Amino acid sequence: MDIQATKIELVKTILAIENSEFIQKVADFVNKEKVDFWNELSASQQDEIKKGINELDEGKRVSYDAFLKKIS
Repeated sequence: MDIQATKIELVKTILAIENSEFIQKVADFVNKEKVDFWNELSASQQDEIKKGINELDEGKRVSYDAFLKKIS
C-alpha cells in the first residue's frame, strides 16, 4: 500500500472513532510531530536571525529605500 492510500485509510479510521479522548491524543501526537522550521535552520542561520531581532529591538533599522540603494 502506498503512502497516499495509507493516509486515506488512516483518515477513514479516525473519522469512525467517537472517543474524544483518543481523538485528542491523536491530535496531540500529530501536533507534536510537526516540524518546526527553526530546528531545520543551521546554527549560523539561527544566530543571524537572533542578531537581526536584537538589532530591531534596539531600534537599529534601515529604511527600505536605503536598503535598496545599498544592494544596488
